[in-house]
Amino acid sequence: MKALYLAPMLLAVLAPAAQAHEVWIERDGAGPARIYLGEPAEPLPAGGDPEFDHLKAPKLVPASTAAMARKAGYLEVAVPAGDVRAHDDSVFQPWGEEGKKEAVAYYARAGRADARAVMPFEIAPVRAGGDSFVVVRDGKPVADAAVTVISPDKWTKSIKTDAKGAVTVPMLGKGRYLLTASQKDEGAFDTSVGKVAVLHRIATTSFVVD
Repeated sequence: MKALYLAPMLLAVLAPAAQAHEVWIERDGAGPARIYLGEPAEPLPAGGDPEFDHLKAPKLVPASTAAMARKAGYLEVAVPAGDVRAHDDSVFQPWGEEGKKEAVAYYARAGRADARAVMPFEIAPVRAGGDSFVVVRDGKPVADAAVTVISPDKWTKSIKTDAKGAVTVPMLGKGRYLLTASQKDEGAFDTSVGKVAVLHRIATTSFVVD
């Protein structure tokens, strides 16, 4: 009987964890990329976020066979020079009732040298190296989308995109900035962890101001 009560309890814990967590990428210069799972607005716990073990093998875009080394709180991978992109829809198992299951797909990017958006959901610079960014879904800008800006000192601000899907990021000094946006889609979706009725898409983009 205990197992009958355990499953709903696990789902109740998993759902908020999946939706509150984000996957993001950090890169310094032309060094290796570091891929994190956690809550970027909060200080990273020693050894990484408690949910970090769920991040197994995010897929780089373009595809790469480079090995990912598991470090204390992040995955490290050597990548070519330029912006880094990765996506993963297998971090958390689906949750919810049968026929109404939900899942989350993450789309992460580091860098603003390339003004293109190539993933299904992405936050891309309007122009290379600029401080304005556009939220893009399947190649089209998303108007009135909420973008959260996290500054180097963890100051946060939510900004809505304009009619062209763009926001201008307030620059508060040097360091690493992180942008996040999300969408909730309802319908029928095939993911790498099974079919779901609701898919939460979460995009992040980080960049460094020198």
